[in-house]
Amino acid sequence: MSHNYAIVLSGGRGSRMQSDIPKQYIEVLGKPLLYYSLLAFEKCNFIDEIILVTLATDIEYCRRQIVDKYSFSKVKQIVAGGSERYESVYNGLNCISDTGIVFIHDGARPCINEPLLEKLYKDALEYKAAVAAVPSKDTVKISDESGFVKTTPDRNNVWIIQTPQVFSISEIKAAYDSLMHSGDCGSVTDDAMVMERFGAVKVYLSGSEYSNIKVTTPEDIFTVENTLKNFF
Repeated sequence: MSHNYAIVLSGGRGSRMQSDIPKQYIEVLGKPLLYYSLLAFEKCNFIDEIILVTLATDIEYCRRQIVDKYSFSKVKQIVAGGSERYESVYNGLNCISDTGIVFIHDGARPCINEPLLEKLYKDALEYKAAVAAVPSKDTVKISDESGFVKTTPDRNNVWIIQTPQVFSISEIKAAYDSLMHSGDCGSVTDDAMVMERFGAVKVYLSGSEYSNIKVTTPEDIFTVENTLKNFF
């Protein structure tokens, strides 16, 4: 059976936020940060099911205080993540037995909207792997091991990668299976990298928006507040 899924990752503790509250639960405009990512997928007409991946100790909190409280009916499963991001994604993927498309998204990146999701979905259907990305505004330097400039890549070819990262379910599951059996997981930082190393298709860079930031520091809260005000 073909279904489309969203895996939303919400297991971070956000040490750089200088807060006792994990960043995904910090209130923004009266709602927890995680609410906005879940809402975008809940409202998306081509998403059939949401899988929320969080810390094992937070599963009941997420169920009661977020999923049930805000009536997110598409959240069918809340599963425990691993100690690393790739393990959390793998746990989410293991909940899927259908074919179709899967969106993988960081719950601390709340400023996603319907046009962006539609664009990513269209690109994923065409290319089987598409990631939200924006051209770098800055010149990027590659360093050597001693901290000196080694080379300067052409800025026209440098992109900043975001989430959602969207894939054919069969393609990304096969790539993750290969990763987990490879014994070479330590340097993996995103799902596109898994596909690049172990997958059978190229990853398409799908133009996104600079406002689609991941909340990492306290200053980011102000930025996402101003963006979200334009959504509601």
